[in-house]
Amino acid sequence: MAETMEDTVMTSADIEAETPPDAVFIAPSIHKPDVLAGRSYAHYSPIPSLISADMSTECVLGVDEAGRGPVLGPMVYGLLYLPLPLHTSLLATAHHFDDSKVLTPAVRSSLMRTLCTASTDLHASCGWATKVMSARDIAAGMLQPTSAYNLNAQAMDATIELIKNVLAQGVNVTQIYIDTIGSPVVYQRKLERIFPTVQITVAKKADSLYPCVSAASVCAKVTRDAALEVCAEAVVGAGGEGGWGSGYPSDARCSGWLKRSMDPVFGWGSETRFSWGTAKELLEAKGAPLKVEWPVEGEVDEMKMTDFFVGRDEETEGDELSGWYGRRVTEEVF
Repeated sequence: MAETMEDTVMTSADIEAETPPDAVFIAPSIHKPDVLAGRSYAHYSPIPSLISADMSTECVLGVDEAGRGPVLGPMVYGLLYLPLPLHTSLLATAHHFDDSKVLTPAVRSSLMRTLCTASTDLHASCGWATKVMSARDIAAGMLQPTSAYNLNAQAMDATIELIKNVLAQGVNVTQIYIDTIGSPVVYQRKLERIFPTVQITVAKKADSLYPCVSAASVCAKVTRDAALEVCAEAVVGAGGEGGWGSGYPSDARCSGWLKRSMDPVFGWGSETRFSWGTAKELLEAKGAPLKVEWPVEGEVDEMKMTDFFVGRDEETEGDELSGWYGRRVTEEVF
């Protein structure tokens, strides 16, 4: 898998599928102060009653992400777990979970609302979690001057963090299914070293193959949609009418908003991934109104101790101190 998907050509149908709906469900995973401040955070649902009643219940867990390629908004990792016997019957048969990109925005929101409603079978059986990785933090990691924290590493760390914290709650997870980052074999081996007692399957298109991954993808996608909507309400007005659409570079609404809203010095706010080529090109364009060169820490005004000493051949005539100290005494003195 590529580092990002910002160069992927998207059809108009793809763009509309990635655009938050007008009435997106604001799930409990939306922490507005953190979203608006550009802070990354994690959210964990309570352990569902069907599992908390018997913590020895064997569970299956799925992980997937949403928002890998956009220049605007967070990337969100979603996790969902439930009792192993209900894996297919509840998620696939009863509620028809599928890859979030296949489902319409309205269907995704409806499924997430059901998952969060206390009187439903999904709420009683399924636990879930999300890791919201802010655009600011993604870019800061990728733009580090040394040892850049690339997107794949950030994604893997988010996945590991979510799984570890669910296991720490005492949930008896025996099977894990994950949509891959890069090579499925390499990714699976790394996770097996970290979680040696759990059966782990990493696969391409896992969100279409395993119902728990499909459900995790819905959690991730609805959370991202809502986070993007919360940001839009607070930010988009500054850029004029038209909004920013899906947040993907190939969406004309997004690219138009970026051009209209760019500050010549600071660019945009914490909703934008400055590490994306789209943002870099706008900031560094040949006809940009202002070019700023930020000094790299440690490269400015560095002086060595020897810089404070003047060599014999460098002595300056009339220098009082050099005339007073350190000159060789000649024989004429005696």
